[in-house]
Amino acid sequence: MNPGELTLLLQRADAGDASAAEKILPLVYGELRKLAAARMAREAAGQTLQPTALVHEAWLRLGGEAQPEWKNRAHFFAAAAEAMRRILVDNARRKHAQRHGGGVEKVSASATGFDAAAPDADQDVLLVNEALDALAAYDARKAELVKLWYFVGLKLDEIAATLGISPRTADRDLAFAKAWLGKEIKRLRGVQ
Repeated sequence: MNPGELTLLLQRADAGDASAAEKILPLVYGELRKLAAARMAREAAGQTLQPTALVHEAWLRLGGEAQPEWKNRAHFFAAAAEAMRRILVDNARRKHAQRHGGGVEKVSASATGFDAAAPDADQDVLLVNEALDALAAYDARKAELVKLWYFVGLKLDEIAATLGISPRTADRDLAFAKAWLGKEIKRLRGVQ
């Protein structure tokens, strides 16, 4: 996909061109699907949300056929990253809710009383989300970078282009953000 082509279609759709609006989803669908599949591959086993469903839900949250005003391709994909993040967080919260047994500790079937609880991927998504909100309050650009990397699966050069920074800056920001988030997640878990 030519990045300028998407920006032009977004601008034409904003100006009221219905045919341009209809061309946006087919143009970005493959890329969004690829990014969603990469993101879902990092999810724990047992994840019921499929990449196609994630893309469709993100598209609907972005406005579906009635797309809001997008400044450019970067603006669109940043919004898509945020939509995917919120969908994954909402899904984790829903699965973790009391009516779904969220308060029940998961242990192995052969628990002897000495087994540790199985890792809870939903809880990890919720912790990452909370830590990411704290990072956004501290440094919004680094938080946006993490959203594009973690929730959408963009590569550093794509993130750099999307955010208008150099690849070296993106690399440094990601290293900082990973360390900062790791420390924040430990704090949220009560681990020193």
